[in-house]
Amino acid sequence: MPLHQLQHYTIEPTDLEKTKDFYCDVLGLEVGDRPPLGFPGYWLYSGGVATVHLIGPRQPRPGITIRPPEMKFENTGRFDHIAFAATDIEAVRSRIDRHGVKYREQVVPRTGAAQIFLYDPDGVGVELNFPPK
Repeated sequence: MPLHQLQHYTIEPTDLEKTKDFYCDVLGLEVGDRPPLGFPGYWLYSGGVATVHLIGPRQPRPGITIRPPEMKFENTGRFDHIAFAATDIEAVRSRIDRHGVKYREQVVPRTGAAQIFLYDPDGVGVELNFPPK
């Protein structure tokens, strides 16, 4: 069975509200519909798709590993970052600057595509890809 597009990624943040605010206020995602899953969390939408799932504290149950907040996530392997397609680099840069978030930019050799790299409050890498001019 072939894979299709990435549907979402899930973060178990140290601070649920701070992380929600980062993805909404800094990156422009929107809080949207989420089923009643029995624990706190948010589904954050990009272009009408629930792209980022944030999960809050949960009770242990079969198949669910509960990590204490102070636990670092060494067990997530070599995950480095997640990437979004984006447009209007000037507006995005301005939005990030207004929130005082550090980032770095680069232009992809040969293609001319621009990229912005930044980190969410828990250190999850986020890459924003802009088409070449």
